[in-house]
Amino acid sequence: MSVAACQKRRRQLMRMAGNDAIVVVPSAPERIRSRDTHFPYRQDSDLWYLTGFAEPDAVLVLVPGRVHGEALLFCRERDAEREAWDGPRVGPEGAVDALGVDDAYPIDDLDEILPGLLEGRTRVYYHFGRDTEFDLQLIGWLNRVRAQVRLGAQPPHEFLELGHLLDEMRLIKTADELKLMRRAAKISVEAHAAATCAARPGVREYELQAELEYVFRRHDAVPAYESIVGAGANACVLHYRANAAQARDGDLVLIDAGAEYRGYAADITRTFPVNGRFTAAQRALHEVVEAAQQAALSKAQPGRPYEAGHHAAVEALTEGLLRLGLLKGRLETCIADGSYKRYYPHKTGHWLGLDVHDVGDYRIEGESRLLEPGMVYTIEPGLYVPADDTSVDAKWRGIGIRTEDDVLITRAGHEVLTAGLARTADEIEAFMAQAR
Repeated sequence: MSVAACQKRRRQLMRMAGNDAIVVVPSAPERIRSRDTHFPYRQDSDLWYLTGFAEPDAVLVLVPGRVHGEALLFCRERDAEREAWDGPRVGPEGAVDALGVDDAYPIDDLDEILPGLLEGRTRVYYHFGRDTEFDLQLIGWLNRVRAQVRLGAQPPHEFLELGHLLDEMRLIKTADELKLMRRAAKISVEAHAAATCAARPGVREYELQAELEYVFRRHDAVPAYESIVGAGANACVLHYRANAAQARDGDLVLIDAGAEYRGYAADITRTFPVNGRFTAAQRALHEVVEAAQQAALSKAQPGRPYEAGHHAAVEALTEGLLRLGLLKGRLETCIADGSYKRYYPHKTGHWLGLDVHDVGDYRIEGESRLLEPGMVYTIEPGLYVPADDTSVDAKWRGIGIRTEDDVLITRAGHEVLTAGLARTADEIEAFMAQAR
């Protein structure tokens, strides 16, 4: 994350906010795991986007048009004793050069300084409801300004959701961001390939998870979310987390995992036979999912509605379910009454970026927004037949399949960032045969 890129983003955000506004962006809080140990720290995505600053206990304040500096950072002071335990800090002294902000202050001075920055501003942009403790602090600072009205103070009178401005900025990726996303995708493709190569009857789900995450860390990445490794009927659990079961001969394994590199996420799902060969029923359902993904991908064009991909996938999935006998009736009826949701209960994708389910509206004024160059999203159709579904032939029961790729909208059409990984049933079988 370059200093110049962050400075450009801050300037753009301030232009959008206007000279009578103030923008307040606190860091993510640290979270206790147990007693005196913490969960791995991950910076708030908005603060990272605007500063590239990775430390906790920080607040970015943007004051457009302020003569004495518009971009201010409050952060922890240098502390030799704490740094010996936790590692080096940038400190206010180093933040100006390291981050390109106009000025920096100790975080302990926030209570003294921020009320003065709020005074005279008419609008506050902030994420209310995200951090209750900070919400209360901000309200306290606002009340201190209001208490000075009789002395001529001018408190803000309008409070706006920061996401209305910042989410739209983050939705369109720059060339620099796309470099990082391609890197995250490349690492994720390699990790999925390694896990597929390690698959064999009797393997534990956590063993395959270890193969994935070893590749992530080997390339200086981390998991973008909890890796899902579901064997057999576990693949039908959409957000399966246990990753402890043993894959039996004849099982499919569904892996939904992605690397986060320099804050940017990839998100891939593949489903493959642990023994290297699909059964006829597994292949039939896998090919329906493949057809759905291709149908959705055909709608990945600038100017097309975002929801067009989901509608195309639903039609292909429902058509396949009717052809195979898992659904009965007419195609239009099964789509209209939602019968297909029995086996396909989720949407066909989501925005992707600094968050794996990234920011940005999907609908504008009640209508599906149109795709634009620079948007990145996933296409992830699936089918899930519960193991206890006695309404269908036994050969279908307990099969869960999802295929997911990361797609960039370009001026000419689209680019599949994760295209390097075997996807079709034939490609998967050929890859596994070669790997063995």
